[in-house]
Amino acid sequence: MKISNAVAVVTGGASGLGEATVRNFVEGGAKVAIFDMNAAKGEQLAAELGRSVVFRKVDVTDEAAVRAGLDAAVGAFGRVDVNVNCAGIGMAMKTMGKEGPHDLGVYRKVLEINLIGTFNVLRLAAERMAANEPNEDGERGVIVNTASVAAFDGQKGQVAYSASKGGIVGMTLPVARDLAFYGIRICTIAPGLFLTPLFEALGEKVVEQLSAQVTFPRRLGRPAEYGALARHIVESPYLNGETIRLDGAIRLP
Repeated sequence: MKISNAVAVVTGGASGLGEATVRNFVEGGAKVAIFDMNAAKGEQLAAELGRSVVFRKVDVTDEAAVRAGLDAAVGAFGRVDVNVNCAGIGMAMKTMGKEGPHDLGVYRKVLEINLIGTFNVLRLAAERMAANEPNEDGERGVIVNTASVAAFDGQKGQVAYSASKGGIVGMTLPVARDLAFYGIRICTIAPGLFLTPLFEALGEKVVEQLSAQVTFPRRLGRPAEYGALARHIVESPYLNGETIRLDGAIRLP
């Protein structure tokens, strides 16, 4: 699918990996609807990028909010061709620690936003895509989800986060099979350590220590590299049902 003139919905699109994806897509000629809970950043980014971008405050776990956001995207641009899901959270907590067992509410919240929220958006986006006219390859839409290398080698305190990201990896192939009839592809990106605002806030010394863990190149990933891969997936019709690690060959200890 050509990125030029495509209409994309990007969750978590106001910052980090999502923002980089929005910028890449707009540079390629796409129109983008940003879904995010941070209205200030989302509106600022939409204003900066101009008429090809709209922002809607959307809680990805809320079916009505997602439907309303998709209605807004269709109202602004006529259809939905692409959905990139970057919205997510992480909370560090061990299965059993000094304060007792892992808080079940925290575990539920991480899975609710990261895993159920991702599925909630993609299923409703797929409904819109299924109504599109197919292109020359029979495609009607493309979905890109965001997992993490923690899905495969999660560290201490990442049990909830790793479980949520492992769920995203696990549903990639079944969703690809489910949506093949409609001409909709899906892939998942599993990023390693990326220089997002969360990591920048840790300070230069911590960033240097984390960078030293990466095999090559020995640095943190750049959000623009995620955006470039998301665009490559959209534009490569034979990529489907796969999870791609984007991590400089890091394996978390």
